[in-house]
Amino acid sequence: MNKHHESTGPSDEQQITLRGPAELADALPYLMGFHPNDSVVMVALHGGRGRFGGRLRLGIPQSAQEWPSVAEQLAECLITGSERRGSRPDAIVIFLCQDPAGGETGNQTMERLRPFAQRLRTACGAQDVPVLEALCISDNRYWSYCCPDVRCCPADGNPLAIPGTSVMAAAATYAGIQVRGSLREMESRLAPQAAAGTEQQQALDSAGAVLLPKLLDEEGRREVCGSTLKLARRLMKRLVEMPAAMPSLSDLNDDRLISHEEAAAVILGLQDRETRDKAAEWMEGPEAESALRLWRALARRCVAPYEEHAAAPLTLAGWVAWSTGDEPAARVALGLALRLDPGYTFAQLLHEACNQGLDPETLRRCLRGERTTRTVRRGHRTGRVAGARSVRAQAAGRRGARPASTRPATATGRRRAEQSRAQGRRGTRTRR
Repeated sequence: MNKHHESTGPSDEQQITLRGPAELADALPYLMGFHPNDSVVMVALHGGRGRFGGRLRLGIPQSAQEWPSVAEQLAECLITGSERRGSRPDAIVIFLCQDPAGGETGNQTMERLRPFAQRLRTACGAQDVPVLEALCISDNRYWSYCCPDVRCCPADGNPLAIPGTSVMAAAATYAGIQVRGSLREMESRLAPQAAAGTEQQQALDSAGAVLLPKLLDEEGRREVCGSTLKLARRLMKRLVEMPAAMPSLSDLNDDRLISHEEAAAVILGLQDRETRDKAAEWMEGPEAESALRLWRALARRCVAPYEEHAAAPLTLAGWVAWSTGDEPAARVALGLALRLDPGYTFAQLLHEACNQGLDPETLRRCLRGERTTRTVRRGHRTGRVAGARSVRAQAAGRRGARPASTRPATATGRRRAEQSRAQGRRGTRTRR
């Protein structure tokens, strides 16, 4: 189960009036940007007219024993999150979306999830926020847990509207809102590819034997950082020269353009926190698209037993998606990263910031500053070294000595200076 919720802030750009459970059920994919299968979704409502506010998604816990505690956590999270963004919800709408298990009917799925729906309603009520509607969506039908009238909410449920025929679909088309498919389909684009299994595992094993010892040494880390970023740059250039096609075809083409050895080298290099943070600077402009394609391709190469290594490329994919305005894709990638490694700090921070509706420009500005500072320092260091060589060469010429005799001492001095500056840095951890 994914224990990291997903939420979005309110949007006032489009005003749409939804009447009754049928239109609420049809609106859900447009509210989320995808069909949230195997999910509980909670949406905050504000004001007398029920304006949509924050929304939250979580994978439905498989064990019913978890339902009470999860319900309390979700209610508190949505309500307090809405308060931080400006106002407390006046009501909440709940959706439970799950396909029938083996041998089940949609009606049986609805009944199995009824206790969870009741727990969620009780948890919201305990926070003094009523649940306006609670729906179960299963097998292309919907049921209401709140309406007892069998004339409008029969025991067999009601069929969902034909896609594209509702008022919400028309308004979404006008606003340029697209539904990406199901959550399962979006996650599959980031999942390890079985076809690359054995060869990719062998490449990761070989690369690990070479790179991991270097990551334990400060000078070796700098070497790995430089080589990883250079290789990633080359791969991004290779990808951008191949125009993106349909998602599935584009992924296949990207996988073919990256060898097992190249993928292994970058995946392991990104386990170093400093290397990953520098790679996060490719977040906007022409770099963003090719970087996103690269991070997705690398996530697909994290085959067993290297699944947890995907936390780094998945987090980078989520960051670039969020930075470029694709919040649904960002939440899916960050949710997967946290599912693989719940303690991965970078993913936790990005996920929380995205859920709270913060502006990614704050982090973009910080990363731009890091890049500028590093460039200025590099320029100053180059200038100082060149100036020192010039002065020493002139002095050596006056003494009749060869200028070349000063170079070993200069190189040694630079190494000592770099080692001294590096002493205060924190060590590399893969869970940051």
